[in-house]
Amino acid sequence: MQVNLINWTPDPERTVALAARLCYSSVGVENLKESFNREDEVRFLTKLISLGHLSPLEHASFTFAVEGVSRALTHQLVRHRIASYSQQSQRYVREDDFEYIVPPSIQRNPESLALFNRTMADINQAYKTLRELVPQEDARYVLPNACETKVVFTFNARSLLNFFQHRLCTRAQWEIRRLAKLMLEEVRAQAPILFAKAGPTCETEGVCYEGDMSCGRTPTIKKRFGAKD
Repeated sequence: MQVNLINWTPDPERTVALAARLCYSSVGVENLKESFNREDEVRFLTKLISLGHLSPLEHASFTFAVEGVSRALTHQLVRHRIASYSQQSQRYVREDDFEYIVPPSIQRNPESLALFNRTMADINQAYKTLRELVPQEDARYVLPNACETKVVFTFNARSLLNFFQHRLCTRAQWEIRRLAKLMLEEVRAQAPILFAKAGPTCETEGVCYEGDMSCGRTPTIKKRFGAKD
């Protein structure tokens, strides 16, 4: 899996801080720029996020280029609707001898791995044969969720916090959770204050909303937060 942050709002934290500060100021942005230093930004952003006033975070956006992921992952990714996506097309790009993603559980089991690889080889041959019989856009219907794909997508900072809340949870599917970890590393390098407390609610708030589906870490997390049941 390769995750690259290829573009982002210049000076994202200052952009968000100025936008938010404007809401409470009688002067314009140019005046705010002159009197608003980095220390002010950090203090203001920390308070802003702690209060849950997150709409100003929508002014900062981040664009990722991701390769070496499965179609199973991107089907989950696009459920995050406040984002923009551009994905490699199976309609126009030939998938002869396609690469595929192998889940760790299959990788660890020799019998499962052998069956998986044989199945991928059979699908590859079926795809090649179908392409000779029907249009490529129809032959692609035989391709698996495991098929490797490439995608470029853009999130604003507020949507990213929501993404990290759900996809860094231990109950998230392994591949998209791995993606989320790598994405968080990238954005924290550019906006450490905005994403200082990014993650599942059990870690950021000391509470789990998964109910009976909880991973079971909640009591341990509550102790760390000093919370009572």
